[in-house]
Order: sequence, then structure tokens, then C-alpha cells
Amino acid sequence: MPDGDGMLDLGGLQTSLFFETPEEIYERVFRQVKPRTAMPELRVEFCRFANADSFIRLENGRLHVRISDLLAGAPAPVMEALAFILISKLYRKPVARLHTYRYRLYLNRRDFRRQAQVVKQIRGRKFISGPQGEHRNLQEIFEALNVRFFDGLMGRPQLGWSRQASRSMLGHFDPSHNAIIISRIFDQARAPVLGLEYVMFHEMLHLRYPVDHHGSRRRVHTKEFREAEKKFPQLKEAKEILKRL
Repeated sequence: MPDGDGMLDLGGLQTSLFFETPEEIYERVFRQVKPRTAMPELRVEFCRFANADSFIRLENGRLHVRISDLLAGAPAPVMEALAFILISKLYRKPVARLHTYRYRLYLNRRDFRRQAQVVKQIRGRKFISGPQGEHRNLQEIFEALNVRFFDGLMGRPQLGWSRQASRSMLGHFDPSHNAIIISRIFDQARAPVLGLEYVMFHEMLHLRYPVDHHGSRRRVHTKEFREAEKKFPQLKEAKEILKRL
């Protein structure tokens, strides 16, 4: 069961793993996941990434693991869980729920999330074009919605257009840089303004209703978020526009 800090009470498991190096953990996990495969040459390194992402690749008989240095101080059972996740995915093996749960539980700790956000602010490079596009101005859209739905009280974040006219990511809110980025697909004379307004409204709701972290779960769209979204008067029509995009 989780303790007061949200970590599992692992008892002797923590002790049994405590003296293993990261390389030894990955070698042991590799032999469990691929018991009939010869152990390849292994290299594990911690890298100054802007987030908690980690990567693994097998190239020329060499297994190369690159882990965010945000995880350099993680407890050994969490490192073991990550090793099972990366190696299992590399070889397309199912990942035991225990490993996924343990790893996500650690990432969702309040202290880890706070540290990760600070690191992303410092290291992350965020392209923010500014609100003025060729045909539309995001600041005008934001302020109009602010008055209509938030009594004009929402502080304006940084606003910008994406580099490309993406159809898969129409908009996103980046809390680390306090920025709303909208796809350039809406910066066209023929692009329906209603679609742009709805996407902007949706991202503004992320400012109003932050991500809910509870245990190993992470809710981006909470119940309060969904209820507030229904207040958009032409919601159904706006969603149909996005489907056509």
C-alpha cells in the first residue's frame, strides 16, 4: 500500500535492490524478459533532458539506455520498474501492471512534478510565435472569450501559432511555459472562426482546471472541466468542424 508520501511500502525489496548499479538492474531485468537471448553490450546513461522521458535502443548488438537525470535519485524499485517498461516495449513484450503502476506513482508525486516543471522551464526550448498570424490574432480571440465565459478575469498566458499547420494537434496548453499554442491550420481566411474559438476555449479551460493527479492516475479532463466545456453554446457544431479538419 502507498505510504503517506504516495510511495509503496516495499519492505525488503528496497534493501535487496539498494546496492545494484543501474547497469546491474538492466542486466538482471534483461535476463528475466529475454532469458534465452545473449546479453548484449550494455550502456546506461543519465541525460539532461527537459522532461522525464527515457529511451532505449538496440543497435549493432549494443543496448543503449538514456534516462532523464530527473530520475537519477529515484528509488531502486522505481528504476527497476522503468527497466521492465523499456526492455519489454523494446521487445514488444507485455508490461506487468505492477511496474507501470509503481513508475507512474513516482512520477505523480507532488515533489517530483514540481521539480520536473522547474527543469522544463529552465531547459525546455519553447517556440512561441506571438499572437498575430497572417489572418487571425489569437489575443483578440482570447480576450473575447475571456469576457464571454470568464468575466474577463483570466490572466492572459503567452499565445502563439504552431510551426506547422497540424491536423492532429489543433491546440495545447503548456503549463511549464504558461503558453497556449494553436495550430496554424486556423490561420487561414477560409478556416471557420468557430473552430478556432472552440479550440482556444478548450485550452483556456486547462488554465482554469489544472490536471488532477491522484496516486498513479492523471486526469487531464476532470468532471469539472467537462461540465464547463458544455457551456460553449455551439459545442456540437464546433466539434463537427474539427472532425472535418
